[in-house]
Amino acid sequence: MHTRSLGDLQVSAIGLGGMPLSLHTPVPDEQRAIATVHTALDAGVTLIDTADAYAPGYDVGHNERVIRKALATYGGDTSGVLVATKGGHTRTPDGGWGLDGSPEHLRRACEASLTALGVEAIGLYQHHRPDPSVPYAESLGALRDLRDAGKLRLVGISNVDESQIRLALDILGPGGLASVQNEFSPAVRSSRPQLDLCGRLGIAFLPWSPLGGMQTAHALEAGQPAFADVAADLQASPQQVCLAWHLAQGEHVIPIPGCSRPQTARDSASAADLTLTPAQLALLEG
Repeated sequence: MHTRSLGDLQVSAIGLGGMPLSLHTPVPDEQRAIATVHTALDAGVTLIDTADAYAPGYDVGHNERVIRKALATYGGDTSGVLVATKGGHTRTPDGGWGLDGSPEHLRRACEASLTALGVEAIGLYQHHRPDPSVPYAESLGALRDLRDAGKLRLVGISNVDESQIRLALDILGPGGLASVQNEFSPAVRSSRPQLDLCGRLGIAFLPWSPLGGMQTAHALEAGQPAFADVAADLQASPQQVCLAWHLAQGEHVIPIPGCSRPQTARDSASAADLTLTPAQLALLEG
């Protein structure tokens, strides 16, 4: 597995998005969820993305606990695996979604994630989504304080615009912002300015839902036929071509495709070995 920089660490060029292990319909049973993580680890994946809010219903921390158990039961060395979690998105008793970016909530959420993951310090802690009711500087200040207290090693932000990235740089200090996680895919390219800004600043960009528009044959035929065409030429899956396209956007881009089955985790990880020609990239960008 090729590696890329995230903060002062090297992680696999393709990560694993844990969300489908808790929010897929139906939710995978624990045995299959753990087998999915183990397969990704076998393939060389060393970045696993989760969040406290990834949970069926109101069972906050469900995904983090699945990841913890999968790492604990893996037969190989997991010391080099970076687990990235998030706080600031909340769940309601009826299974709905909310936001709480207050420093008080983020401190509580961080402590709960430490317990769910079974660690003394979180490898990468990301503010999940800005809360319009809380000044963003206050949310960022809470993450800075948690980092300075040794509760987390690296800080990231998610679902942000360019001005929020620059504000995070000011508040977290030089080298203090390790990553930005925004939606980016063949179907959703609105975060191109943030992706490019991260490249100029040396910040890792983690596209969430990187396979958007690639999930069904109908979507491929209707909206992204070029990916299917290139896949046929390379004898690869369109999803693999999509991930290779992400990697070609810059050395700072680390896609985190969500997987709920071992075979999809294996398929995604192997995309790191695909090399697209300039002509193929031009076709995919067209």
